[in-house]
Amino acid sequence: MSTLRNKVQLIGNVGNAPEIKNLESGKKVANFSIATNEFYKDSKGEKVQDTQWHNIVAWGKTAEIVEKYAGKGKEIAIEGKLSSRSYETSDGEKRYVTEVIASEILLLGGRNGNDTNE
Repeated sequence: MSTLRNKVQLIGNVGNAPEIKNLESGKKVANFSIATNEFYKDSKGEKVQDTQWHNIVAWGKTAEIVEKYAGKGKEIAIEGKLSSRSYETSDGEKRYVTEVIASEILLLGGRNGNDTNE
């Protein structure tokens, strides 16, 4: 069990256009969300879709790939690690955020031949 790590793998669709920031240090960061869907049948036998939203953060070269190729609606595979943090709003309210820090990105559904991976 000591070889288990904090590792997340998701396949979903990009929500809105990724927010790209160029930091003073020269590093680039991309923040975006993806939706994953799960389908199951309820007690009446009817098909139900459950959509979960995940906050993704990509840095450096991975952020550059996101900026170039991962537009709204694009199907994408993410591998990374879970990270939790908290912050205080201007009203003094404490908020908690869980994000996936992406280490690898794979663009799926190659409609325009722009697929690449990191």
